[in-house]
Amino acid sequence: MKRFLILFVVGVSALCAQTNTGELRLKVTDPAGLGAKATVDVSSDANEYRHSFVTDSDGAVVAKLLPYGVYRVRIQAPGFADMSETIEIHSALPLERTIELKLAAVSSSVSVSAQNTLVDPDQPGAVSQISASAIQNRLSSLPGRSLQDLVNSQPGWLYEGNAVLHPRGSEYQTQFVIDGIPLTDNRSPSFGPEIEADDVQSMSVYTAGIPAEYGRKLGGVIELNSLQDTQVGFHGQAVLSGGSFDTAGAFAQGQYVSGKNIFGASASGDMTGHYLNPVVPENFTNRGTTGDFSVRYERDFTPKDRLSLIVRHEISRYEIPNEHLQETAGQLQTADNFETMGIVSYQHTFSSDAVADVRGMIRDTANDLFSNAASTPVRAFVHNWFREGYFKASVSIHRGHHEWKFGVDSDNYFLNEHFRDTITDPSRFPPDTPPTFAFPTPDAPNAGQRPDFEQSAFAQDLIHLDNWTISAGLRWDHYQLLVNQNALSPRLAVSRYFPSSNLVLHFSYDRVFQTPSSDDILLSSSTSVTALSDTFLRLPVKPSEGNYYEAGLSKSFFGQFKLDANYFRRLVNNFADDDQLLNTAVSFPIAFRKSIIYGAEGKLELPTWHGLSGFSSYSYTVGNAWFPVTGGLFLGDNVANVTSQLTGHFPDSQDQRNTVRGRLRYQIAPRLWIAGGIEYDTGLPFKFDGDPAIALQQYGQKVFDRINFNRSRIKPSFLLDASAGADIYKSDRLNVRLQVDGENLGNVVNVLDFGGLFSGNAIGPARSFALRLAMTF
Repeated sequence: MKRFLILFVVGVSALCAQTNTGELRLKVTDPAGLGAKATVDVSSDANEYRHSFVTDSDGAVVAKLLPYGVYRVRIQAPGFADMSETIEIHSALPLERTIELKLAAVSSSVSVSAQNTLVDPDQPGAVSQISASAIQNRLSSLPGRSLQDLVNSQPGWLYEGNAVLHPRGSEYQTQFVIDGIPLTDNRSPSFGPEIEADDVQSMSVYTAGIPAEYGRKLGGVIELNSLQDTQVGFHGQAVLSGGSFDTAGAFAQGQYVSGKNIFGASASGDMTGHYLNPVVPENFTNRGTTGDFSVRYERDFTPKDRLSLIVRHEISRYEIPNEHLQETAGQLQTADNFETMGIVSYQHTFSSDAVADVRGMIRDTANDLFSNAASTPVRAFVHNWFREGYFKASVSIHRGHHEWKFGVDSDNYFLNEHFRDTITDPSRFPPDTPPTFAFPTPDAPNAGQRPDFEQSAFAQDLIHLDNWTISAGLRWDHYQLLVNQNALSPRLAVSRYFPSSNLVLHFSYDRVFQTPSSDDILLSSSTSVTALSDTFLRLPVKPSEGNYYEAGLSKSFFGQFKLDANYFRRLVNNFADDDQLLNTAVSFPIAFRKSIIYGAEGKLELPTWHGLSGFSSYSYTVGNAWFPVTGGLFLGDNVANVTSQLTGHFPDSQDQRNTVRGRLRYQIAPRLWIAGGIEYDTGLPFKFDGDPAIALQQYGQKVFDRINFNRSRIKPSFLLDASAGADIYKSDRLNVRLQVDGENLGNVVNVLDFGGLFSGNAIGPARSFALRLAMTF
């Protein structure tokens, strides 16, 4: 059972504060210079971006949140020749362009540029793009993990239990950036909130070449562009879904654009009998429900000033899965989470070469864990909450070959933790374990309260020199919770484009400073925990510091295929991991002296060719962590193990070695498609210190058959899926799509984690089917 905490967060406003997106402001005129009504199609093969716009009465149209890259702009208007032009988006500054139409009698078509958009010649590092079409036609997901499933399809990413994402061997070091707001909480169902994929337009995924703007959690950075439509009037979508495990869900989103104002609202609700990954195939006690609503207002006071306001509230309730012995005893553990958040953002454009952005965020989050009297071997109760205040200000400046960006931010958490337990089966614990424990204690009531102050400043420059592109940056971080520490982190990414072969070679170096997880860090570091055992060791958990290196290439073949291949190496001191308290669902951070993680990745993409589209990816990862332990809480016999093991290394828990993903889609007819996919994993390592006989009673023979105890690894798994979809109704105002998915068609007992007694077990879903009905209007 992994950490149950869920912290709900919000999708936020669509300003151009995000590092990897820009904005196109286009004006279309007739030969007399008057605004013309026209259809504008913007597309990029590399980003798989395709969107149609209609100009207003003045001939103006704005395309927001365009991922960096090369775009083809095609303009069509009655009585005028079609126009086609290629543009490049590589700056947070809005790109303004005026295009004059030609009369159809003069020319039937005007092509300004025919540059291939499959490879971005100015991208300084490797960035994985997940397009709107990939999001729209994705496999169905269980509640809480729609975006995680999309990220997990990318090379270098893998799951542990409960959809915890691990980029290139990192433990809980994933950061989501939603329209410029960084969220460093763990976003998996057992730790953090769901970010609904239906509310996202596109995604950019970094694992190297990370801009200096980003810090704190740098195993991987996932930029999300929220879904929106700049067309005048009311637009939106509604999604109904259901399938195996008594799963059902509904999502609705609407947006009204009038003049300079944008009003938006969204709401969703889900229920399932398979919320977390169960610890046994029988999927005991695993019901869960989620719900949320949000409202948003955005106004362009002038062409140079934009304000956005958002309020959101979310809730989830779910059960903690049992193993066989706990189910027989009648255990029932439940958790709930509540969050309310508010965000304000303001952007001012000084000129075509300078723009500033200021934003603030406040959120309150509370979560609880309850255990009934039959819980075994321990009854645990948790009530944690925190308030977060976030502020960020940045300015972007264009000058010659340079795109400068400077900024500061402050992220402050005010943590509050409460925990108590009662031992119900003393035979599972050392004799000196107290029958009851509570934190904070009556004599130190303030021990469960403490602020976490984190500040940063950064400067970065994106330089374009002919076929060379350089991204250079420097970041300063300050962290103050258990320790007070500062760090400077230089970043550098360099690429060279070879036009004759449509090839980009790139290299990047990232210095990283990563703050520890704050989950139950006050409890694990308090003096109160010394009451849990006569033998204990408490070490302060310090931030991780390290160096990331990557070298790779991007190349297109035959104008249809794109290949990305990379070699990476990560060297990290104070390597972050986690441990559990007294076999409960409460986890806390620990650290080891260092880690070395290296590997290679490749991805072959086919955007579209004669109705076919898809991808295949391969990852090879080797990761090791070195003793001694440098941070965390250790009790009883673990103290002797920790203090005696001062040298040597071991495979880190994400050392999977070989991972293959693939999906192929075929458009049978204009409104009908089919798809199939594969997933192959060679299995994660594990350490088992328990009694095999007891573990067999807990987890059953089906789980044991998937475990290789001689190699201390889970056996490989091979999963198949299939999908079909159809546009069952399509018009200018309404589009209705139906999709059916079948997953794990071979019904493999997919053991993701095996951690021994009462910790870490996770079983993937059995064979399942799902239906999605989506309506856009």
